[in-house]
Amino acid sequence: MSPYLSDETWETVVRSVPLVSVDLVVHYDGGVILGKRTNEPAKGEWFVPGGTVRKHESLEDAVQRVANEELGVGVTIERRLGVYEHVYDVADIEDAGGKHYVPIGFEVRAESDSLDPDDQHADLQVFEPPFEIDLHPYVRQYLEDAGVMEN
Repeated sequence: MSPYLSDETWETVVRSVPLVSVDLVVHYDGGVILGKRTNEPAKGEWFVPGGTVRKHESLEDAVQRVANEELGVGVTIERRLGVYEHVYDVADIEDAGGKHYVPIGFEVRAESDSLDPDDQHADLQVFEPPFEIDLHPYVRQYLEDAGVMEN
């Protein structure tokens, strides 16, 4: 569901085209922030914060909006990690045939000492290398590309 599109329009978009998004490797308190997702795709997985880019929104503005909405913090962008492709078999929309994202990954640093998570995450935690949890392959790729995890 999208806060700026009707449910019907959002469902049409998800069923029809890849979604452009930003995903954030957020450095915080000696580690990186991962959230336990409450919605599909990747429900129940520890994942980096991220969200779709809105029309006429710069990537940098999208990064700040996502960090503020999902974590309650501003961030300093350290670098763009690259463009990725994420394809999921499941979606948060019935009969959508999965979800297809074209995320742009960013490495960022949180500008606050306190987090205020939204309802997209059951929990937020700071994880430090060597990351002794099962990581989704897409998260593993981000952490490797950010140089905080060896491949």
